[in-house]
Amino acid sequence: MSNENFFERVYAVARQIPYGRVTSYGAIAKALGAARSARMVGWAMNASHSMDDVPAHRVVNRKGLLTGKFHFDGTNLMQQLLESEGIVVVDNQIIDFDKIFWQPEVES
Repeated sequence: MSNENFFERVYAVARQIPYGRVTSYGAIAKALGAARSARMVGWAMNASHSMDDVPAHRVVNRKGLLTGKFHFDGTNLMQQLLESEGIVVVDNQIIDFDKIFWQPEVES
């Protein structure tokens, strides 16, 4: 499978993440049957910033850390986007991560 095809599959899952919820790179990879491809999901998210319909700000690492924040324009854009959806972030860490975590293969 080409990277482009994989990226499109990643974007299809990311577009399903509900407003006010987050998921992880690994959860998306697992939902796509590519559990060891979390890093590639991260690359797809980094490449998605020109697409308005891919909510890359809702994808974080497995511990709820905003590891992708440096790929957004502006210092705190990722955090601001999350906070605008009611998600609380302190020191780059999502508060109540387990409560707002969206499991793609279970909830999609």
